[in-house]
Amino acid sequence: MSSEQGSIRILVVDDHPVVRQGIAVLVGTQADMTLVAEASNGREAIQQFRTHRPDVTIMDLQMPEMNGLDALGAIRGEFPDARIIVLTTYTGDVQILRALKSGACGYLLKNTFHKELVDTIRAVHGGKKTLSPEASYQIAEHSTDDALTPAEVSVLRLIAAGNANKQIADQLSITEETVKSRVKNILSKLGAQDRTQAAVIGVKRGIINI
Repeated sequence: MSSEQGSIRILVVDDHPVVRQGIAVLVGTQADMTLVAEASNGREAIQQFRTHRPDVTIMDLQMPEMNGLDALGAIRGEFPDARIIVLTTYTGDVQILRALKSGACGYLLKNTFHKELVDTIRAVHGGKKTLSPEASYQIAEHSTDDALTPAEVSVLRLIAAGNANKQIADQLSITEETVKSRVKNILSKLGAQDRTQAAVIGVKRGIINI
């Protein structure tokens, strides 16, 4: 990737103009960084990346049209050397691991101090991977948990949407007994007392989105 007068060329992707503005101001104060482009959703991010080939991309996860995870995967698929930092409000361990498996080089929260963000940009540009302390904690806390199977995730998603067992059985073309068995496994694996709590935990950890 090219550099512009020796500076780290940065693309910022976030659907909130205030966030993009804040990062632009921060980058503008750093002698070794240049903001080369902005995007407000994943589709724009891919186009801007193709056009500008930034050294480092800062990407939000939840955005309209195309989310950050899909954009991250698409960019890395086309440009395997792309260095992308996820900057988000989401701390779920499953979401973090998904981002890292998609090729993210860094994962920071939006409450990050300015110094942590610029230090991460420099570290990622230098070929390192960086996680915020909160992200590292979430991964460590759930590292020994039994993961839900794809079938259980499908049931949990329908539980979160307010479906009863019979409705879930009908939608997934399985028996109610199978649904009950999967619900039991879900509660056990998530350490949840009931269906509502399971849905809340599922969303918080990034297992499902609603």
